[in-house]
Amino acid sequence: MRGGGGGHASTAALHWSQHLPSLRAVPRWSAFKSPGASLLLNSLSVSLSLSRAAGEPPSAAMSDRGTFDTNVVTVTRFVMEEGRRAGGTGELTTLLNSVCTAVKAISSAVRKAGLAHLYGISGSTNVTGDQVKKLDILSNDLIINMIKSSFTSCVLVSEENDKAIIIDPETRGKYIVCFDPLDGSSNIDCLVSIGTIFAIYKKATDDEPCEKDALQPGRDLVAAGYALYGSATMIVLSTGHGVNGFMLDPAIGEFILVDRDVKIKKRGKIYSLNEGYAMHFEPAVTEYLQKKKFPQDGTEPYGARYIGSMVADVHRTLMYGGIFLYPGNVKSPKGKLRLLYECNPIAFLVEQAGGLATTGAQRVLDVQPEALHQRVPFVVGSRDDVNEYLSFVKKFP
Repeated sequence: MRGGGGGHASTAALHWSQHLPSLRAVPRWSAFKSPGASLLLNSLSVSLSLSRAAGEPPSAAMSDRGTFDTNVVTVTRFVMEEGRRAGGTGELTTLLNSVCTAVKAISSAVRKAGLAHLYGISGSTNVTGDQVKKLDILSNDLIINMIKSSFTSCVLVSEENDKAIIIDPETRGKYIVCFDPLDGSSNIDCLVSIGTIFAIYKKATDDEPCEKDALQPGRDLVAAGYALYGSATMIVLSTGHGVNGFMLDPAIGEFILVDRDVKIKKRGKIYSLNEGYAMHFEPAVTEYLQKKKFPQDGTEPYGARYIGSMVADVHRTLMYGGIFLYPGNVKSPKGKLRLLYECNPIAFLVEQAGGLATTGAQRVLDVQPEALHQRVPFVVGSRDDVNEYLSFVKKFP
């Protein structure tokens, strides 16, 4: 009887294991008998013993010292709280939620681009002459579709589109969004950190939306931010009341506040620019770099860091201090970076963090845009570093 029962049990177990393959993946206790596992179990045992000796129940010790925060601040919660204090309608929160959803999707695509055959160029160029990558197109479509479906915008301006996108009346809102869907995309194939940049304005008139509605100076921004796809995915955001950083927690699929009220150092120790264009630099830039590399006043020389992906270079500058430069030069007097969806949002963030952003001739946020894809010289970073750069600019009018 025992033998027969055992046979039936084995047959039943085999039958269920075929239908529930996940059960076969559950490790036996013997699988945990490794030195590392033993050390972990011993540590847990000691921790529980100490908590009991202190008169704490095991559950209390675990919850008080656990790794899970039960009161996390998500980007949605944060923006809702900011909006409530400002007496907002919640429309900006909805818009930012749609941007965050697009960023999550882009982050996923970036991380499996090699497996999904998303590397390489699409065979076309955008309005500013850059080769368009396959991920550029995917990212652009994701952001456009997510924002359109949020019912919060009326005009969209993208680096990848020649003209502004006017939202249909039935899905229209009051915000204007300018964005670079995938900044630094020339670095995609070699796995360098890349990002997404966005700037949000409010429509200033009640007229029918048009391209001119997007031509607002950066000082009128309602919100701006960037997403960085690096060792983790992070959104750095400002709604005009300081700068905050949110890290994507892949376990719960939410952006969690990790850096509150970010402030840039008054002076850093790093300069960042593409010195491959040195032969074309203006005298002010050349002399400034000479001082940074070969100081004559006894100070330490600056370190040079240049990734070639503006979001990554700017994020490092924001975190560590210093200066990022993409100035005009003899070959390209207006520089390379675009005002509406690159310079303005980054300048807004850095100024909100206590830094400065300049074209060399004026504050970036005071430039009146004249075209959707207008370029401007761009220097941004720690206040003292940017002011020092401007002192060299004044020497060479």
